[in-house]
Amino acid sequence: MDSCVCAALAARDHDAAAAHVSYGQRTQERERRSFLAICERLGIRDRLVVRNEALRVIGGSALTDPNIAVPESHAIGREIPATYVPFRNAHFLAVAVSWAEVLGAEKVYIGAVEQDSSGYPDCRPAYYQAFNQAVRAGTREGRIEIVTPLIGMRKAEIVRLGLELGAPFDLTWSCYSRADRACGVCDSCVLRLRAFELAGVRDPIPYEPVMQKI
Repeated sequence: MDSCVCAALAARDHDAAAAHVSYGQRTQERERRSFLAICERLGIRDRLVVRNEALRVIGGSALTDPNIAVPESHAIGREIPATYVPFRNAHFLAVAVSWAEVLGAEKVYIGAVEQDSSGYPDCRPAYYQAFNQAVRAGTREGRIEIVTPLIGMRKAEIVRLGLELGAPFDLTWSCYSRADRACGVCDSCVLRLRAFELAGVRDPIPYEPVMQKI
């Protein structure tokens, strides 16, 4: 959902290109289909789809290791949850920055959100400030900037912004565990449902029938 709104912002303001990384997550094929459909709806023609086998082999996350259960939202405490994929966004950014150099692009948009999130350390502003320093030092001309336009926003604000932009929420997928109907109980689903409720609109993706009342 956040990435879709971020893509809509980028497509509004630039001649955008979009990258997608499959990393062995439970819903990777469903997410890839969403990526392609969102690009089509937003008119983004330049697309890069890659696979990162390292994160699946490394494991350590409920998203990449079938032996680790995806926790329900109510079971998540103050610690970083089992759905955290170790240093995942660094892998995403490395792909995007490398491609940006080839394309001659000067900005890399990423839909990271610190507020109303699961508390992942690679979604904090300090992380992107540090990463921008590495990009400036480690790229040919040092002009590429990682942009995080949603990082300080609440999820309901992101929904409202997406509606203003015409972001195709109906094509997005957020569930950590299922690819047919969203489970409605994982942290990602609960945060998303709450955001749509606070924004006063109905989430357009399908959920398990028993979860529709959440």
